[in-house]
Amino acid sequence: MGRGRLVHDAPAAVAHSCPVSENPQPQSADPATPDLESLVGHWLTVPDAAEQLGVPLSRVRQLIADREVLAARIGDRRVTAIPAKFLDEAGPRPELPGTFTVLADGGMDDEAIIAWLFTPDATLPVEGAPIDAIRAGHKTEIRRRAQELAF
Repeated sequence: MGRGRLVHDAPAAVAHSCPVSENPQPQSADPATPDLESLVGHWLTVPDAAEQLGVPLSRVRQLIADREVLAARIGDRRVTAIPAKFLDEAGPRPELPGTFTVLADGGMDDEAIIAWLFTPDATLPVEGAPIDAIRAGHKTEIRRRAQELAF
């Protein structure tokens, strides 16, 4: 296990040395809306992402600062974590920064962008959420939909 290992799969949290809240705060007042932690499911702390990628912690922090990946503070201790689906074996998924920019230009903050990317949508060309469609090669369709949100 790596330092600060955090594996969080909805609905139950399994944490190693970085506990995650068992009762996370909802992102909205609507009780039917899942919180961000549960919506994403599997998160990587900065140390875990560094270990997975084989890079120093400073490199992962730079990826976040450069918006190659987005991160959110999760759990009771508010640790910084990255959705695991934002990374592949080689590093950050190259399709994501442009999508982040389109959504941010439409007025979304980072947490709203993460929530939108992980919210299931039955109208997508693949089953799942926009992040799943991006990972399946449907970047253009997802960006088109993101642009429509801005209007």
